Amino acid sequence: MFDAITAFDLSVLDAIQSSLKCAFLDFLMPLITLFGEGGIFWIAVTVIMLCIKKTRKAGFVIGGALLLGLIFGNMILKPLVTRIRPYNLPGKELIRDALLVSPLSDYSFPSGHTLACFEGAVGMMFYSKKLGCASLVIAVLVAFSRLYLYVHYPSDVLAGIVLGTVFAFVSKFIVDKCYSAYEKKKKAA
Repeated sequence: MFDAITAFDLSVLDAIQSSLKCAFLDFLMPLITLFGEGGIFWIAVTVIMLCIKKTRKAGFVIGGALLLGLIFGNMILKPLVTRIRPYNLPGKELIRDALLVSPLSDYSFPSGHTLACFEGAVGMMFYSKKLGCASLVIAVLVAFSRLYLYVHYPSDVLAGIVLGTVFAFVSKFIVDKCYSAYEKKKKAA
């Protein structure tokens, strides 16, 4: 079954390479993918939101989702699944030699860039439709960039989208419960 998934994944990656590869996207995709690099962009957004009272709750939701993604996505799933990157497969030496980004040393599943971006975008969507929609556009572009750059399989990216969305919902549930408990305690005092 996993061979069939990998074969399908590779057919999608190879179709992207053969039909969309061009100088403009070769320039743009490495830049777009930086929005997911180490979650730094979303960590910065979280810190800023935490500093502003009006956006603090959203900051907690996004920060909580990022923490869940770090623990379950990067620290548990990646070492558990141990899926090698598509450019490290036998027969992909030409792809590996022509990578537009530095080769990565960790495992492929799930896509951490996609995971972080969807955690941030879905978390943002709960509090601001306008910023949430803009964040979702960034998240989708980052997800596509991971495929274009040949550093993830489509199933890695799909897992990042699903997990990022789930972690944002779980974080919102926890933050809402904490805020509710705090408000009840404050009223009782």
